[in-house]
Amino acid sequence: MYASSGRAPLLRRSRLSLDRLGAENADCGQPQRSPRQSPARLVSIIFSLLFLVVQWAATTFTPRLGLFRDDPLVWRTFAFSLGVFVFCIAAALTIVSRTEVSMAVPVIAMILALVTLAFMYTLQSRAFSSIQLGPCLHAISSRTRHVVDTVYDRPLGDTDAARSSRPAEADGVPVPWPGHGAVLCGIDVPTLVEVARAHDCLIVLCQAPGQLLVRNRPVARVHAGNAGNAGTLPSDVLLAALAPGVERTFDQDPEIGIRLLANIALRGLSPAINDPATAVQALDHIEDLLLLLADRELDVGHIRDAEGTLRLIVPVPNWDRYVRTALDDVINSAQTVPLALHRIRLLPQHVLDAGPETRRPQLRERLTLAEQLLARSSPATSAPAPAVDTDKK
Repeated sequence: MYASSGRAPLLRRSRLSLDRLGAENADCGQPQRSPRQSPARLVSIIFSLLFLVVQWAATTFTPRLGLFRDDPLVWRTFAFSLGVFVFCIAAALTIVSRTEVSMAVPVIAMILALVTLAFMYTLQSRAFSSIQLGPCLHAISSRTRHVVDTVYDRPLGDTDAARSSRPAEADGVPVPWPGHGAVLCGIDVPTLVEVARAHDCLIVLCQAPGQLLVRNRPVARVHAGNAGNAGTLPSDVLLAALAPGVERTFDQDPEIGIRLLANIALRGLSPAINDPATAVQALDHIEDLLLLLADRELDVGHIRDAEGTLRLIVPVPNWDRYVRTALDDVINSAQTVPLALHRIRLLPQHVLDAGPETRRPQLRERLTLAEQLLARSSPATSAPAPAVDTDKK
């Protein structure tokens, strides 16, 4: 019927024209896009946009925040997506010349594609949470609480009664840091204890996790034991137990969480941002962490071997340092912000009841300073703080 009406030659001419147009485009150098490349392009675009948006948004809190970058879900999703892409390409190349294909191949491909979509959905949800203030503060507090529970695992008062005093630095053999400046991210404590026991010596580290390692400056001092073997400890063995990095991490550094929360509060109090509510929300989490530290034994830097001999001394932050990191910079930046000063005044009051008398003077100093600043900036709203019962404990 179509032959009599002349439509068949017209269809043939249309196909020839399309084929000729495709050939001309190929000759002009235009790339031929294969549908097999679309999954890889999709994964690349999604991850590029996620990192761009999340990194840009994270800098509004603090540029040192890398929670999304360090999330294992990011790299697991990326690896799984590439694995699905490789499987689909290999399956397509294998079955292209076959007349019969098992149903297992497309079924597996569909299942893997659905799992990839689930990973992508979870990843995007995690990314959206990382650019919001509340989930970000919660993540910092959660990771800090985990580190505190790991490092400070003894209640307050559970001290080592047989602990020796710190030896004089002049008596030890210094071990300088040979590399470039770096941040001490971690310490292999069991290795250092075993090395010190094998050489019958005491290793005293000069820097704690999170502090800077300076070239040619002592990173540790080795003190001789009963046999006087301080000089026999190879420095490369000691240095191999230290993990340097480019920035502080949560692994063995309980102070970094409080430092990040204080940075977020400082950024909210800056004249450029002018968002005191952000500072108040960050102070809520700072108070929770100080309450957690208030009833923990913080002097945990003296480490002994199985025989009870002191083998390693690691400098750890004390209570005064935690309070200074949490409050001093924030108080200085909130001098003319009554909203933040009201919250700062409440924080020491709540923490005062959680710790012993030996940890209360630092809090009283900040409480007095906050009341003075509040009375100066907002006399009408600066009611006197309620009296704190210091005899409860």
